[in-house]
Amino acid sequence: MNRTGTGPAGRPGPPDGRRRPVPPALVVVAHGSRDPRAPSTVRALLDRVRALRPGLPVHLGHIELNAPLLPDTLDELGARATEPAVLVPLLLGRGFHVKRDIPEMAARARPHPRVAAPLGPHPLLVDALHARLTEAGWPTRTDDGTRRASGVVLAAAGSRDPEAKADTGRTARLLAERLGVPVVPAYASAAAPTVPDALRALAARGRHRVAVASCFTAPGRFATECAEAAPWIASAPLGAHPAVARLLLHRYDQARGTAPAPA
Repeated sequence: MNRTGTGPAGRPGPPDGRRRPVPPALVVVAHGSRDPRAPSTVRALLDRVRALRPGLPVHLGHIELNAPLLPDTLDELGARATEPAVLVPLLLGRGFHVKRDIPEMAARARPHPRVAAPLGPHPLLVDALHARLTEAGWPTRTDDGTRRASGVVLAAAGSRDPEAKADTGRTARLLAERLGVPVVPAYASAAAPTVPDALRALAARGRHRVAVASCFTAPGRFATECAEAAPWIASAPLGAHPAVARLLLHRYDQARGTAPAPA
């Protein structure tokens, strides 16, 4: 007697035809934005995550400004959850939202969800930043003279939290290693230097061929203002880049304790 069962598309299923257990929900926690392009960008990213891991329940919750708000998403999930969800911040480093807002919202939910690390710093984030720069016109190959005249300003939102600034600095160093040119972190608010200040600092070092790398998850006022300051090229926000989708799943797996050990 065959006790194997059959899954989708004829693939072998669990013994006795039992359904595979549904994994804990992944809740992507976005900041929220008044820019109407931001919610659609985030939803496109979630669709990419679902395509990468069929069968994983993927939900969205915003900290502010857009529906659904995170507490509403958690209330809806809590009514039918068999185990706690995993919250993955769609944020690029530590800061007030990661260290206080999201944990406080999680603490009020039943059952208490796990909270994953923010997206950055991480090599997959650098993959996405590099790809967006290349799309904007950053050359895949340069000679020594061009590299000596080139640089990048990594434009981020900014935070008063020193750990947030440290995370952006680490991402800038990883990107510099990838590109082989200086990468200076700069901020749209709450921290220094500003993007114009960083551009002037690079020019003072003889770096006149400077790109602005947009370290933002979606379009918005800060991303637009930083791009407008670029003297040469500016990359698009990270958006629904495949590396960002893979990074969301990696943080989810880490929080569950199922991520593979580093090589």
